[in-house]
Amino acid sequence: MRPLQKTAPATAPATTEPERDLAYAIATAVHTARTRRGLTQKQLAELTHTKQPRISRVESASELPTLRTLLKISEALGVQLQVTLTELDPGDTSP
Repeated sequence: MRPLQKTAPATAPATTEPERDLAYAIATAVHTARTRRGLTQKQLAELTHTKQPRISRVESASELPTLRTLLKISEALGVQLQVTLTELDPGDTSP
């Protein structure tokens, strides 16, 4: 018998201010894209092979989804996942 493979969690709590800001931006984008397509959270969960409570946690910004989960969501919604890295203001001391 093969041992069970451990899988990474699909979400993680947003604990720092930058993580909470990112979680909120993701939540807003996912909710907007989902509602524009007329999908319920349950329908999106089915399309991404996950459970509705996970979609709810993503949309409420209570947890940050993994990159894998974000890719599944973006594919199911027919949207492109884009990441932008920008230079910080030299006077900004936040992490």
